[in-house]
Order: sequence, then C-alpha cells, then structure tokens
Amino acid sequence: MREQKSAGIVLFRNDSDKNEFLLLNYPQGHWDFVKGKIEQNETSHETALRETKEETGITNIKFVDGFEESVEYNFRFKKEDIHKKVIFFLAKTNEKNIKLSHEHNDYLWLEYNDALKKTTFENAKNVLTKANEFLSSIS
Repeated sequence: MREQKSAGIVLFRNDSDKNEFLLLNYPQGHWDFVKGKIEQNETSHETALRETKEETGITNIKFVDGFEESVEYNFRFKKEDIHKKVIFFLAKTNEKNIKLSHEHNDYLWLEYNDALKKTTFENAKNVLTKANEFLSSIS
C-alpha cells in the first residue's frame, strides 16, 4: 500500500460575530476542506497555504496557533491501494469571494451547524467539531 501525506486548512471567517467555515465541493460529489499533497521539501504549513491559494485564490490567512488535527484513511486510485494521512490546521481569513480552481465544483461559507450537516465524511465532521470547540475555548 502506497503512503500519501497531505495538509489542509479548516478556513473560517467571522461575519456579524458568527464564524463561517469554508467547504469545497469535490468532483466526486463530497464536501470537504481545502487540502492537497505535501510536495518535496515543503512543510505542512507551506502546503496548506499553497493549496488554499491554488484552490480558492485566498492568500490573506492567519493560522490559529495551537490547532492541529490529523485524519487517516484508505482509498483506491487507479487500481492501487493508498493510505492517506491529512494534517489540518485552523486559519482565519477576511476574504469572502473565492476564485474556485478547476479542482472543485462549488463552495459554501456556512455556520458550524450547517457546515456539520453539509460535510460528507465522518473524519471531516470530527475535525470541524474540534476546530469549532477550539475557537470557542479561545474566544
């Protein structure tokens, strides 16, 4: 089984004193966060920043210190079994408009409860819940 390591961001913005989280609609049909493969000689933070810029056009983000969550899962791609580990960070932006890349079909900014319902995979729901709890604990 091939190993793959990725990094991503649970991106949020504050609108009228409410946090809204960014979800992207992937071509396979699921809703998830910004993420992508870590390239050679790249830190996970650098990957998360690069992927955010590539997938959304957003460059104005600020990492929230102290939050890091990992998920692991297996999938098949081109008849090959892959074990993937994704490290998620939490980051804030003031930007609302997205320049969606060709990698996604749509995007939504949603408050926590709506984002939780829309997020497809259980591991992503867990990351979102932990991010929301972390934000509540520091505000």
